[in-house]
Amino acid sequence: MIAGVDEAGRGPLAGPVVAACVVLYKPIEGLNDSKKLSKAKIHKLFPLITQNAYWAYATGSIAEIDRINILNATKLAMQRSVAALPITPQKVLIDGRDVVATGLPTEAIIKGDQKEQCIMAASIVAKYMRDCIMASMAIRYPEYGFEKHAGYPTAFHKEMIKLHGITALHRKSFCREKA
Repeated sequence: MIAGVDEAGRGPLAGPVVAACVVLYKPIEGLNDSKKLSKAKIHKLFPLITQNAYWAYATGSIAEIDRINILNATKLAMQRSVAALPITPQKVLIDGRDVVATGLPTEAIIKGDQKEQCIMAASIVAKYMRDCIMASMAIRYPEYGFEKHAGYPTAFHKEMIKLHGITALHRKSFCREKA
């Protein structure tokens, strides 16, 4: 059983980074890197993945991103997602160039979210869960439109920061540099 790990949310100005770990036990048609899929396709694939795989997700918090940087917060979220998996996989495949310490045989695969089905599935789960988190934050901060841009640095989001300032949801280290 091989687990795939990927993340969503490294580039936004707001919200956590989310990592997912997925072990598929049934093949699923239509998997791809979540960045290459429409929101509708992600919403269609998410229940298929979660019904046909062992899976877990975890976050690197906003405070962790600001304290230890986005790369280390991402690695922490990845470690947490592997640890939260309800089974122990034989091997862990991680999207990207950085191997993350998991206590298991682990391999980093550049563009793994375009090559390995389990990483594609993890990419979709991470994106779906992060979008859900950001949509729930839109209720608390309706003027920012988090349900539309998920905290990414769109022109609208930057304008809202200028008008309303940053919130507790914003990454201070990112907003200082980009807003």
